[in-house]
Formats: sequence, structure tokens, C-alpha cells
Amino acid sequence: MVSTRYAARSVGRNLRRTVLSIVGVAIGCLLALFMESLNRGRGELFARAGSASGLGHVRVVPAGWRGRRDPRLRLADWRADLAAAQAMSGVASVTARARAQVLLAVGTHVVPVELTGVQPDIEPRTFRYVQTIGRGRYLRADDGGALVAGRAIADRLSADLDDEIVATTVGPGGEIQSALFRLVGIVSTGSDDTDLAVCQVVLEDLQRLTGFAGAGEVSIVLNDYREIDRVRARLAGSVAAADEVMTLSELAPDIEGHFKQDAAMTRFVSGIILLIVLLGVASAQLAAVLERRREFAVLAALGMNGPRMVWLIVQEALMLGGGGAVLAVAAGVPLVWKLARSGLDFSRYLGGTYAFQGVLFDPVIYGDFGWWIVVYVSAVAMGATILASLYPAWYAARTDPAVALRVAQ
Repeated sequence: MVSTRYAARSVGRNLRRTVLSIVGVAIGCLLALFMESLNRGRGELFARAGSASGLGHVRVVPAGWRGRRDPRLRLADWRADLAAAQAMSGVASVTARARAQVLLAVGTHVVPVELTGVQPDIEPRTFRYVQTIGRGRYLRADDGGALVAGRAIADRLSADLDDEIVATTVGPGGEIQSALFRLVGIVSTGSDDTDLAVCQVVLEDLQRLTGFAGAGEVSIVLNDYREIDRVRARLAGSVAAADEVMTLSELAPDIEGHFKQDAAMTRFVSGIILLIVLLGVASAQLAAVLERRREFAVLAALGMNGPRMVWLIVQEALMLGGGGAVLAVAAGVPLVWKLARSGLDFSRYLGGTYAFQGVLFDPVIYGDFGWWIVVYVSAVAMGATILASLYPAWYAARTDPAVALRVAQ
């Protein structure tokens, strides 16, 4: 208690230096907090963009699909898988789909696409691109023979609304099968690559066209992307034995790699900020120690040993760190709340959307807000000040009373 009171007295004795040190710690913590919130929000952005692109946070696929990625594969019991997914807690929406590689033709114009059979009443909640219908309308549950396609597909086919489009594919026995569809809606996302990935019919129509019964996947969108691993683990024991569960990172490894690279860069920038804070606090502490050499010499002459002197300096640093943490939390909470609510809008630089690997990303990045802010700021402030105080404390503990007092005189 004596050393704590002495440390408090020392911190309050030079008020200007103390205030500058606390402000310096707070500014560094604010910058680190901003980057951390943005990094956490970017994780949510990648997960949201990937899931809303039709991938889902979690997907049930047929056995063998992981290695082959063959759209002709079908689930062993897609209705049971669908029911198991719907029964999970934390699930926002669940839908079943089937896919096929087809050729679309209008006159002499031909375009190879991946045609998707969907449940029209659920699909818009799990695949946001079909919410951007530029012309026409989306599919209905009773829409036999109707087709919705991306603008880039319609342009390449020179097709317009209500035009008839021939879809041709290879059936189970290798025979060529065809069906006629009417274009009822054109999706315009703003990206040609993304538009080329949008081509949908009702699930039953795709089954009749391909001759493959059932669905090829059950796609699941969660309320919280951080629950992906938990949902996967629980769902794996509920789906049909011949089916398996995959996560977003396994479905789109390119997006996952891009996210990890982006996160690593943000961590690197945060590390540089923390290093600057560390050096700033260390220089202030060392300057304070050099100014108080005579004081430490007297303390050493009165019997204060090295470890107690180190503890004295560390306590002063903890007080500075605590003050910086309080100031950073007070200033950082409204800042991060604003970032989480309004986000950073990069539309001026990226346009309306940003596409990567056929996935559209919103140009607005939102930060993450929660109780973790207090813990994070406290850890950064205390950790930085303790580390920064170690060398000044060691320097003070090695003070030779005779030399220090003689120099002071």
C-alpha cells in the first residue's frame, strides 16, 4: 500500500506529463480499437456476402460432392435433410436446390450456363441477387415453364421478356434432353460475371428436364455467422447417412483465402499502431525515470531493493494505462457504435458493388460493437504500458545511489 500511494503521488506530481501520457495511450488504443472493430466487421461482411450469393453459411451435399463438385449428384434424402436443417436453432432460412449444366438457345444464339432449380417462395431469402429484378418478375411456386436469368445471359441470347428459350442438357443415360422455358424476369446486379451465374427455374421443372429426381443441396443461412461450426457439428449427426455437411469456407476457399489475407493485413497495421503506442509510452516513462534519478537514488539509499523499485514503476505505468483505457473507452464507444450503425461507405471508389470470384460485396463495411470493446481496450492499454515500463523500471533499479547523488550535486 505504501508503494501504491507513492506511485499515485508520483503520477499526480507532474500533471502535464501524466495527462499527455494518458492521452497518448488513449489515442493509440482508439486507433487499435477502430481497426479491430473494422476487422471483425469485415469478417461478417465476407460471411454475409458469401452466404447471400447462394452458397449459404452451411450446406448439405451428397457424399462425394466435395471432391467432384458434380451438379448431377443428388442427396440421399433431401426432404429429411431439409427438415433437419429447419429444426436447427439460429437458422434464418433454409432452401433446397438442384443444379444442371445446360445450353440455353434463342435462334442462333447459345450460352452455356448452370441452371438452378429452386423453391421460389424461399429462394429470395437465401439468394439476394434475385431480389434485384431489373425487369419482369421473379418465379412463383406454380410457374411451370418459367425462367429467370441474369441480364448478361439475356443480352448474349438477345432475349427479352416473354421470349421462349430452349434449354438442352444430358440426361442420366447420356441422352440429350430439352425443354422450353419462357423468360419472365431479368436480374441486374451490376456485374456481368454475377449476372451470368443467375439462371433459375422451379425445382420440379429442373427435375423433369434432367431426369434426376430430388435436390442436390440444402443451403442454410444463419442469423449469426459465428455459429457456423456449432451448426455444422450438430447438423452432421441429423442428416442422411450418405450426405455430408460443408461450411462456407469449404464451399468457397478462394473467398476464405482472400478474407484471411485481408485480415492479416489489418492485424499488421494494428500491430504497427500498438508498437507506436508502446514506444511512445516507453519514451515518456524513460524520460520520467531520468528526471528522477536523484529520487530513486535516495530510495535505494533508504533500503528500497531492485524488485520493489521495479514494482513501483510498473504501478505508475498501470495507473497511466488505466487512465488511458478509461479515456479510450469513453471516446471509442460512440465511435465504434457509429461505425457499426452507419459503416464506412466505399461506393465512391468501388461503385455500387464490388465483385470477387462472382460474389458481390457491399461497398459499405460495418464495424463490430459489443462488450468486447472494454476487454480489448483494457488489455491493449495495460499490456502496452506494462511492456513499455519494463526497461525504465530495470534502468531505475540499477541506479547507483552514490553516482546518482554525486551527478545531481
